[in-house]
Amino acid sequence: MATMLAMLASCGQGEKEYDATGTFEATETTVSAEQSGVLLQFNVEEGDEMALGQEVGLVDTTQIWLKIRQMEATRQVYQSQKPDMEKQIAATRQQLAKAWKEQQRYQELVSDGAAPGKMLDDATNQVQVLQKQLDAQVSTLSTQLSTLNSQQTTVDTQLSQLYDQLHKCHVTAPIQGSVLEKYAERGEFVAVGKPLFKMADTRQMYLRAYVTTAQLQGIKIGQAAKVLADYGDGNRKAYDGKVTWISSRSEFTPKTILTDDERADLVYAVKIAVKSDGYIKIGMYGEVSFK
Repeated sequence: MATMLAMLASCGQGEKEYDATGTFEATETTVSAEQSGVLLQFNVEEGDEMALGQEVGLVDTTQIWLKIRQMEATRQVYQSQKPDMEKQIAATRQQLAKAWKEQQRYQELVSDGAAPGKMLDDATNQVQVLQKQLDAQVSTLSTQLSTLNSQQTTVDTQLSQLYDQLHKCHVTAPIQGSVLEKYAERGEFVAVGKPLFKMADTRQMYLRAYVTTAQLQGIKIGQAAKVLADYGDGNRKAYDGKVTWISSRSEFTPKTILTDDERADLVYAVKIAVKSDGYIKIGMYGEVSFK
């Protein structure tokens, strides 16, 4: 464990060992309800540590499950109505095959002069009639099958939507981190979009500090920095940091912030990333040196 740092003797001589000051913050995420209903389970307390994807709550799923059962029954109905094309056209195919044989037989008899031409014409006409009947059956059955497939696809899409809604009834932690605030209680009715709790990734903290235009010239993204967390009573702890963000706009000096040049009216905000060991808290005062 790193040792707490005491104030340096140079501070008593009016010299500063830091370039800027600020407060620590973390990336905060507000988790809201994605489905409406009664919050049947909600295991969240302020200060809890959560893992990524950890389930912490459940919104009533009864109505969604009932709709799923209804859609699955409808899907089964459409499935049972699909025609077996081969079986339904089998008789016509058999009749057509017999008519073809009759036509070939009469064609041979007519060629040998053993039968009149009218018999061949009748046989040919029978083949044509049966072929049209077969084509009509295939067309009708194909249309019916296509319609049922489309209806079943629609049901499948609705089922996917319901299963997605069912999944969203389960409240999970979107990041790994700590619970900062709790906005709901078990048994409450929640609507879509209602905030349930706020959490932050406290493993990666950021010191938001303010620097003058003169200091800004010597700072760049990715630059290493030394960060001091102030625990009060002159106790501080040093951390290695890295500049991750520099504001592109100047602003007036916040009243709670001191800069190396306290006379400056306009300053730039910068963020220095620090890996936390659990001691740094959101809102804690800190100092940074870019040298």
